[in-house]
Amino acid sequence: MSALAPTLQAFFTDRLMGQRGASPYTIAGYRDTWRLLLAFAAQATGKNPCQLDIADLDAPLIAAFPDHLEHVRGNSPRTRNNRLAAIRSLFAWAALRHPEHAATIQRVLAITPKRCQRNLVTYLTHDETDALAAACGKRTWTGRRDHALIVLAAQTGLRISELAALTLGDIALGAGAHVHTIGKGRKERRTPLLAPTVAVLRAWIAERRGTPGDPLFPTSTGRPLSRDAIERRITLHTGKAAKTCPSLRSKRVTAHTLRHYVDGRVMWPEAASPLVAEPRVLVPAT
Repeated sequence: MSALAPTLQAFFTDRLMGQRGASPYTIAGYRDTWRLLLAFAAQATGKNPCQLDIADLDAPLIAAFPDHLEHVRGNSPRTRNNRLAAIRSLFAWAALRHPEHAATIQRVLAITPKRCQRNLVTYLTHDETDALAAACGKRTWTGRRDHALIVLAAQTGLRISELAALTLGDIALGAGAHVHTIGKGRKERRTPLLAPTVAVLRAWIAERRGTPGDPLFPTSTGRPLSRDAIERRITLHTGKAAKTCPSLRSKRVTAHTLRHYVDGRVMWPEAASPLVAEPRVLVPAT
């Protein structure tokens, strides 16, 4: 057996899961990177993936892999850099465990990422966010669910992974109303909720029902909305909102865009009195 297979296994189980406590999304990203790399290396060397060794993954092959991702698979420079970072992470971890491959490892670690343009951050104005929330509609169960999700996302600035992972037990609507999340880097947070957001969530949870461990924003079958499903719903409602708010036509609105909302006001239920919530302080989101 080559040294690559046990090294890969130990990297995922010991390093990522055991030492770093990496999130499932991080592990999945590293897994997909190595699946793509091993398929690319097998085609380049003519070996089966199970026959590949660390020496086969030399600097020329690793340097050619990001170019393959960008020009053949159509990945962006940012994506190719993320894939390269995942590869370099394993090689750096393997350096002390396989000194016999030190020369190969050092040459791979010397490969630099591609410089890429940093685009301006897209943000939503008050009117745009109002239009997006209104586009959800309240005549259907899914519309009321999506409305509550967008209101919560705009006021709190939660990441999409945090929104997808929310349960009913994470929402406290009594005195000191807040939402509890465990986000990037295993950081635990309790984000205060404004009174209008509390009103929206209280109505949604009363309709949603369920136990504390049930997802706050489920599918029709009761499973948590996936990240892709949340993005699709936001895209759908953005298309509807653009009919009444033309400025949305020039913006690519995602869950991350809602983290850059310019103030804390969104469209509240008709039953609520006209309130202007205190603005949420904007800081650069990562």
